[in-house]
Amino acid sequence: MTILHESEVEEVKHPGRFMRWLANEDSLQANNLSVCVIRVMPGEAVRPAHSHPKSEELIYIITGSGKVMIENEVGDVRAGSAILFEQGKVHMLKNTGDVEMKVICFFAPATSIDNYKMFEEIDFPE
Repeated sequence: MTILHESEVEEVKHPGRFMRWLANEDSLQANNLSVCVIRVMPGEAVRPAHSHPKSEELIYIITGSGKVMIENEVGDVRAGSAILFEQGKVHMLKNTGDVEMKVICFFAPATSIDNYKMFEEIDFPE
């Protein structure tokens, strides 16, 4: 049995979020998926806009609220929301609330930040 607590994984700062990889080549070593937990502070957006050319991503909002942008379409999200980012779709997440947003991100097949396709020129629509 393999059990890992998120506090045992190094947290890495990326633009707009803090990230811990729970399942990747360095942690739980799952073969067919990867999982990370991110924290997004109030007013911050996960930057830059990006896609996952080789995988799809499902995120689940644990705490907080905000907005999500998928291919320039914007929707509201809150604790308990599950959002699917289809393979190759450009997306962003923004915390519009006044508390930290905590999100778990599932990727299948497995990916890493090195496999993100970045779109620096796209800003979160206001």
